[in-house]
Amino acid sequence: MGEASLRQLLPIEAIATGFQVADWRGAIRAAGELLVATGVSTAAYIEQMQDAVEEYGPYIVIAPGLALAHARPSPAVLCTGLSWAGLAAPVTFGHSRNDPVHLIVGLAATDHDGHSAALSRLARMLATPGRLEKLRSADDAERVHTLISEYEEDAT
Repeated sequence: MGEASLRQLLPIEAIATGFQVADWRGAIRAAGELLVATGVSTAAYIEQMQDAVEEYGPYIVIAPGLALAHARPSPAVLCTGLSWAGLAAPVTFGHSRNDPVHLIVGLAATDHDGHSAALSRLARMLATPGRLEKLRSADDAERVHTLISEYEEDAT
C-alpha cells in the first residue's frame, strides 16, 4: 500500500537533542543508540555505520551541518526506521564543505526499497527552504516531532 510516513519512521522516542559527543564516532553512536532503543536495529548496526565512514569517508555529511548515518541492509536491521540526534556542540567528519555537523539522522532499512523511500521523504522535507534550520534549532524531541508532523500535513 502506501509508504510509511516520516512520523511512523521517526517516532518521538527516536528523537533526542543536546547530545554531548567528542567526535563523529560518538555522533553516529548517539543516532545508533536511538535506533537500538526503538527496536529498529541491534547494537551491531552502530559499528556497521561507523565502519562505512571509515571505509568510504565522510560521504554521509549530505548538507551543511547534517549527516545521514546509515549502512547497508544487514541482519542487524530489524525493521526500517529513522533516528534523530541533535548535538549540543558540532563535530567534524572531515567533509570539505558541509562540516561541522550539528544533526545526525540515523537510517536503518531492511532492504534498498525501504532505504530509498525513507531517504526521498527525508530529502523532500529537508529541501524545503528554512526547514532544516528550524529543525536544527528545535531544542527538544516534541518540537522536532511537531515540525515533522506539520510538514507532512502541509505536503499532503
